[in-house]
Amino acid sequence: MGLSFLTAVSPIDGRYGDKINSLRDIFSEYGLFKFRIKIEIYWLKKLSTTVEIKEVPMFDADINAILDNIFINFSEKDAEIIKNIERDTNHDMKAVEYFLKEKLVHIPVVCGVSEFIHFGCTSEDINNLSYALMLKMARCDIIIPLWEKIIYAVQTLAREYKDIPFLARTHGQPAIPSTIGKEMANVVYRMKRQLLQLNQIEILGKFNGAVGNYNAHVAAYPKINWHELSEEFVTSLGLTWNPYTTQIEPHDYIAELFNCIVRFNIILIDFNRDIWGYIALNFFKQKIISKEISSSTMPHKVNPINFENSEGNLGLANAIMQHLASKLPISRWQRDLTDSTLLRNLGVGLGYSLIAYNSVLNGISKLEVNQENLLQELNSNWKILAEPIQTVMRRYGIKKPYETLKTFTRGKHINEIDIKNFIDSLKLPKEEKTRLKKMTPACYLGYAVQLVDELK
Repeated sequence: MGLSFLTAVSPIDGRYGDKINSLRDIFSEYGLFKFRIKIEIYWLKKLSTTVEIKEVPMFDADINAILDNIFINFSEKDAEIIKNIERDTNHDMKAVEYFLKEKLVHIPVVCGVSEFIHFGCTSEDINNLSYALMLKMARCDIIIPLWEKIIYAVQTLAREYKDIPFLARTHGQPAIPSTIGKEMANVVYRMKRQLLQLNQIEILGKFNGAVGNYNAHVAAYPKINWHELSEEFVTSLGLTWNPYTTQIEPHDYIAELFNCIVRFNIILIDFNRDIWGYIALNFFKQKIISKEISSSTMPHKVNPINFENSEGNLGLANAIMQHLASKLPISRWQRDLTDSTLLRNLGVGLGYSLIAYNSVLNGISKLEVNQENLLQELNSNWKILAEPIQTVMRRYGIKKPYETLKTFTRGKHINEIDIKNFIDSLKLPKEEKTRLKKMTPACYLGYAVQLVDELK
């Protein structure tokens, strides 16, 4: 049975395969090979510019262009060649090296110095920089744009519904009013904090040999400042240089990156569950898509499937990324191989996240506030004005205001007339009674509208 969307074991490459196409060029086996080729070529070019290494001539523009085209035009066929070499070597990194040497055999200037491919390197020198560039690209080109879309979508809800009041609930019970927009603004603020932190996380790289001390480098060229050369090379890739490592870059930054994504995902899970609940309470309606079916037996149903799908996939994403974040920074002595198999799964947690992000965006696009229902519920709960009344009573020194309102309202149906009669019975200044009697459940909003306007 061949591999296809229908036969893939993982839904990432099967049912949801079209949702994560943007990750394939980065986190697939093909993508890893391509990034490795890029690092190997850049390192060879760096050696050619190092005057102390006289055995490698400085490459001219034409040679550099030929070298660059090897990774620019890297194809699936090239990746298959590497896999065929790996079947003999049983070592994927060595297969990359041999592939490059075969590619360069017809270029006299480079062919003569082919032994400087992978010079002084352990596999992890190439791998850690490859994974760093993969994560950097995914963050910049995929994750951040999707986060910004989600934030914009929720912020649009905040602004559109900033003055639509509803009866908020604490402990699942009617509390006091807020606005739909203000509740969306709360989510936006939380998400923006994580976006800021994601942008600030440094993507690190190391390039210092088998145990981090440049042993082989110094043995071959003792007069070169390899520590300085390493910094120049790593930073030229747009990465932050890590000068102190064992054989591996310790992956602390990957833990920081994934923990940040996990936090954003947790906020989104919270959002999904709240929206699911608001739909159940009929606070939101969902736009009907004529050909969509929610239930195989109940034709009337319009289920909140986008928010449910998003929540489920976010849970899977977080489980994977939390494991990677807790395991990758741990390595026995100077290196063990447990990180190798885990690093091949960097795109899996991100893949489930992408599925969830697109699903929640789809769900948000179908939402419509059911304002009639919101107002009906508010008008059925005049007793929520017990809070402002007892607070004003406190201001004017009336004894036991909380206890008085508790006796008046708790477990009872209170209507507008009851509230106004109660206010009239209080020993309050006339202007305060007038102000309180003008208050309704729908207008007891505090700064809710203003807070949405002030959201940056």
